[in-house]
Amino acid sequence: MPFRHPDRSHDLATRIEFEVRERLEEAIDYVCLEALVRERRGRGLPPPAAESQDDRRAYTTNVLAFLRLLRRELTPPGGGRAVQPPGDEQAALLSGQVALARSLPDYWQRFEILAESFLAGTATPQGAGSGGESRSLLGRLFGSR
Repeated sequence: MPFRHPDRSHDLATRIEFEVRERLEEAIDYVCLEALVRERRGRGLPPPAAESQDDRRAYTTNVLAFLRLLRRELTPPGGGRAVQPPGDEQAALLSGQVALARSLPDYWQRFEILAESFLAGTATPQGAGSGGESRSLLGRLFGSR
């Protein structure tokens, strides 16, 4: 696959980062659009429309929810979160995922598991559930507490 980075004067690390970011954006876009389509289909509504402000808001809500889920489940223990400057939460979350995708050897396998969970509606927003307790990804997969 040839590098699609528009400015080929950058070094290889920059071009790789661009490719990873682009791949992540495409994957997140797919998951969040699919979630929106399934939700609307389940309610007997027509597919989302690009010109609908309500559909755009619902899509953005899905993107933020999915990025927060990824951050919560994929950030290694003790990995901490960088202090987020005021501004675009979505961009900050995406940058964190790019860094994780480049550093975790099993990132894409874990991403796929979380995407399936998100699409199935089994991923719960942070703080939801009984008492706000959080189970680890492996704990949920293997049914242990």
